[in-house]
Amino acid sequence: MAGGLPHGRARQPADVIAAPPAMPDRDPTAFIRENTAIAAPPHVPEVRLHLADEAHELWHRTEDELEAIGLPPPFWAFAWAGGQGLARYILDDPETVRGRHVLDFATGSGLVAIAAAWAGAASATACDIDPFCGPAVALNAALNRVDIDYECRDLTGGSVAADVVLAGDVFFDREMADRITPWFGALASAGKTVLVGDPGRSYLPRERLILLAEYRVPVTRALEDAEVKRTRVWRFA
Repeated sequence: MAGGLPHGRARQPADVIAAPPAMPDRDPTAFIRENTAIAAPPHVPEVRLHLADEAHELWHRTEDELEAIGLPPPFWAFAWAGGQGLARYILDDPETVRGRHVLDFATGSGLVAIAAAWAGAASATACDIDPFCGPAVALNAALNRVDIDYECRDLTGGSVAADVVLAGDVFFDREMADRITPWFGALASAGKTVLVGDPGRSYLPRERLILLAEYRVPVTRALEDAEVKRTRVWRFA
């Protein structure tokens, strides 16, 4: 769930693939409730999420909360274009996940995992290492009355039990792309279905992908420098 960021700061590869920072002493669930409002992502209006309506303020509040310099921005508080496109595809084509075990990699808010659960997945597991993502996913799953499992660890490079791996907006950084591209390829070669939602990020490995769908997704200008992003859903071949 990545993208252009306030004040020109870029999300680093460690945000998803390194060890997570420690949780704050204060209850993160209370922090999320206080700093977000319940809203529907514009391209997936069936789903409701705890979302922030102002990127800069929440980002700095999150830094203060963890008392850490350079903490990743709160990606769990926004519905990114790649995730919205991927969630839309799953809801419109539920046979993609119906009766199958699903992993939502670098989940952020849990939007894609929630869509998979709604579409009839046998199980949906969200993973991310941001310490706020677990509480955010739990809140959003309860809001949408679905059961979502959660893993707060780096799964990159390992085997997964899921039949379907879903990833929205993950090809924004060269180092991260260099790690996850061969992993996704290996999972696909092992018979997993690997689907990616992407609005044209710089390091998308198009030569490895088969196009499945294309959408025009409304987004937040403060984050994306645009009001609509052309977003595609791809399958790793």
